[in-house]
Amino acid sequence: MPMSQGEYVRSPNRFDERITADGSTRWPVEAGRYRLAVSLACPWAHRSLIARRLLGLEPAISVAVADPIQDERSWRFTLDPDDRDPVLGITYLAEAYHAADPDYDGGISVPAIIDVPSGELVSNDYPQITLDLATEWTAHHRPGAPDLYPKPLRDDIDEINKAVFADVNNGVYRAGFAGKQEVYERAYHRLFARLDALEERLTDQRYLVGDTITEADIRLYTTLARFDAVYHSHFKCNRNKLTEFPALWGYARDLYQTPGFGDTTDFDHIKRHYYQVHTNLNPSQIVPLGPDPDTWLTPHGREQLGGRPFGDGTPPVPTADQPVATEVTNR
Repeated sequence: MPMSQGEYVRSPNRFDERITADGSTRWPVEAGRYRLAVSLACPWAHRSLIARRLLGLEPAISVAVADPIQDERSWRFTLDPDDRDPVLGITYLAEAYHAADPDYDGGISVPAIIDVPSGELVSNDYPQITLDLATEWTAHHRPGAPDLYPKPLRDDIDEINKAVFADVNNGVYRAGFAGKQEVYERAYHRLFARLDALEERLTDQRYLVGDTITEADIRLYTTLARFDAVYHSHFKCNRNKLTEFPALWGYARDLYQTPGFGDTTDFDHIKRHYYQVHTNLNPSQIVPLGPDPDTWLTPHGREQLGGRPFGDGTPPVPTADQPVATEVTNR
């Protein structure tokens, strides 16, 4: 991980080509052509799984799930027979990166969209991937799919996303991987100042922007889902637990109990990845048993705030390739 003056610096996304509906790029929208490589542990990849599920894109875009435990070559498909992804025929995600650029020597990250015929990585640009799923793949959305990035609300969504990314999504990493005390403290205070502001915002409204689920909710949820299980202890973000924020905890449970969120959340993969891969932070590699995942299924009472989760649409129905079961797992 790159560091500057003891501060964690997230690497830019090297592969940022887009898949478009109008033919303006070399990658056209085409059902069955692309495969989405994810880790169920990774919050950035988790976003794409939620969006894909909410929009009903499972028949159009297949998914490859990596082992939550990386080795020196990063993400690997050792959950599959013969340790190879059955569609791409590769053991390591790095093989798709090098098919796109044989000289690439940077980090290997998920989510990654791969062109199946060529085996080339198309994009690892996680912020744009979910936006394009919502706006470029509309011809393949299921009937009743929600509008996750409605045009009238895009400025507001972009604004809240920018703040949440800087202080929360990336903020927990800036705290957890800080190399100096003052750098850690700065990230810590920014994180909890933003969580306090979000707590206030969500006390009287069900969702972050408007009265339906949007891209903004997806981006915040994936960090909240990992907060008490990982970030509170492992990343030293321990002023408060998520469960000690009444509005945020209710909001997170509301989303978790909404199809598309809880059924793509795997606490086992999440905990094993962070606690067993980050040996600099957890040399023993012991994975904590708690928190109790059943608390995510307790009543949240957020319905009284109104709002319509899917707007004029409908919830997604279960599909054969859902990466995890519809109930929380802690295998």
